[in-house]
Amino acid sequence: MIRFGRPALRGRLALVTSAAVALVALGVLAAAYVVIRYELVRQFDLQLKQQAGLIAQQNRDDGPGVLFAECNWLAAPACAQIVPAAPDAPGQRGLVLPVTGATRRVAAGTLGEFYSNISHDGHAMRMFTTPLRGGNALQVAARTDTVDKGVRQAGLLLTAVGGAGVLLAAALGYVVSRTSLRPVTRLTATAERIAATRDPAHRIELPPYEARRQDEITRLTTTFNTMLDELEEAVAAQRRLVADASHELRTPLTALRTNVELLARAERLTPAQRERASGALGRQLREVTGLVNDLIELARDEEPQQLVEEVRLDGLAERCVAQARGHWPDTVFTTDLDGDVTVTGVPARLARLLSNLLDNAAKFSPAGAPVEVRLARTDGSVDLTVRDHGPGISAEDLPYVFDRFYRSREARALPGSGLGLAMARQIARAHGAELTAERAEAGGARFRLRFPA
Repeated sequence: MIRFGRPALRGRLALVTSAAVALVALGVLAAAYVVIRYELVRQFDLQLKQQAGLIAQQNRDDGPGVLFAECNWLAAPACAQIVPAAPDAPGQRGLVLPVTGATRRVAAGTLGEFYSNISHDGHAMRMFTTPLRGGNALQVAARTDTVDKGVRQAGLLLTAVGGAGVLLAAALGYVVSRTSLRPVTRLTATAERIAATRDPAHRIELPPYEARRQDEITRLTTTFNTMLDELEEAVAAQRRLVADASHELRTPLTALRTNVELLARAERLTPAQRERASGALGRQLREVTGLVNDLIELARDEEPQQLVEEVRLDGLAERCVAQARGHWPDTVFTTDLDGDVTVTGVPARLARLLSNLLDNAAKFSPAGAPVEVRLARTDGSVDLTVRDHGPGISAEDLPYVFDRFYRSREARALPGSGLGLAMARQIARAHGAELTAERAEAGGARFRLRFPA
């Protein structure tokens, strides 16, 4: 059993377009055929009526009988006769044209003139019946060969024109569908190429004349290219994250393996050496655990909606500062918080954001130097700033402070994985806020968290 597949979109569009154009063309040609036929018959009837008028004037005193009997002639009129109203009236012998009841009524004056189609000796004829004086009717008939021939020729010509129009419509439909769907074809080819190569670097290239059109297909192509840009960036970011994570994990894992191997030979170590190795192993395990937890946090794209609530930002900042004082006893934390400041968010995530900022500020602050936390309303928004009095952020480091695993030269000797600020910005963006870094006027760094009104 032969199965025919569903035609492609281009074929369906070409078929629909061609069918629509062909139907319109055939409709116009059919209307033209009807109009031509009507005009030819009307002109023939007009000539027949004019001839009947001349015959009536020339034979107004004649009685019933045949006037012209050569009905087979092509010249009009070829035959004519006068018919009385009474069927038994004299002079009706040898009538050549058919006489009906309608003819008698015309002669009697109860019916008006009319046209009819008749056949005589195998020839098609057109007959005109009109009343005469004295209770008679005049019948004039002529062969319609010329009219029929003209109608046939017009039909053949219009049929040829219609066939050519259908073929032209099919060709135009194919061209239109091919031209209109060319961007879709490119899009399909690009998608198939990406699926085959798993490389999102491919793009749909539009010629300048197509790019200027700005129709739905062009917009679809542009949107698809934009989506590919985002996909390529996401894939690249994922690869960078994996590469950076593997690089960052290599050192602590190597140290862990070394300490584990060292502890495996514990009988050869002194108690002090075993204690140092055990302590180092614990610190490295905590470091790896924190790094993995930070990576898991960074993998989250948005906050769980079921945990979103109204959060008192001033109270949250006070709690985070209190916890930071316990973690960094040698650092002075000062606060200047406006009261009754409420934002919408996940309390635990916002607390993590503030803790990261406070830990970063304390890490770079000299002993005894304050870390200033300020919360205020400015220009219809809510600003929370954390400022330290450390070395600040150099101009070359400022664009990269929120990148994953990025650490400046000053920070490479300090503990940390380089994920805290990246995580803080991600949490801020998930809450519709903006986190920025800047150099403070009198030295140090200032991080500004701004919530829209």
